[in-house]
Amino acid sequence: MSFFRKLVHVVYEFVEAFVISASVFVVVYLFLMQPHQVKGSSMFPTFKDKEYLLTDKVTYKLRAPKYGDVVVFKAPINENYDFIKRVIATPGQTISVNDGFVYIDGQRLDEFYLPTEYTTAPGQFLHEGETYTIQDGEVFTFGDNRDHSSDSRDWGPVPFRNIVGRVFFRYWPPDTAGLVMEPVKATE
Repeated sequence: MSFFRKLVHVVYEFVEAFVISASVFVVVYLFLMQPHQVKGSSMFPTFKDKEYLLTDKVTYKLRAPKYGDVVVFKAPINENYDFIKRVIATPGQTISVNDGFVYIDGQRLDEFYLPTEYTTAPGQFLHEGETYTIQDGEVFTFGDNRDHSSDSRDWGPVPFRNIVGRVFFRYWPPDTAGLVMEPVKATE
């Protein structure tokens, strides 16, 4: 076999491997999972600015979002941006904010995953002492860093159609890499 034929064969093998790899990447990215970067401090202490996460795009094709899920969704004010927040209430539940605490169906939410000094202020949508009932096809989301988060308290519920997926893995920085676990719901 001539040098030219060997070269063509090597180039062909390389291109074939590249096309297969790119095809697998596109399928995974479009249908299975997608990387996202944390931008800002709205999910502190759970996530820090500039951390990288993997978002599972399959789970919500099989089930609805549930309390505690950390979700990525198209921002209601500008769908060109993705937000990362925690699901606090789901369809059929009522939510209110009173004296710095969140109430779901009239029960104070024990947010043990937050520092004890964190309190929850009302917003432009969810006012102090008012109750909102989450409708079918939507969830209420809050950032864990309540004082530094624009979330459902300000702009209302997130439609299911805006949800990109569920955060399931943090991969950067390496010393914090691992599965993202959802808290178990507890009320007082």
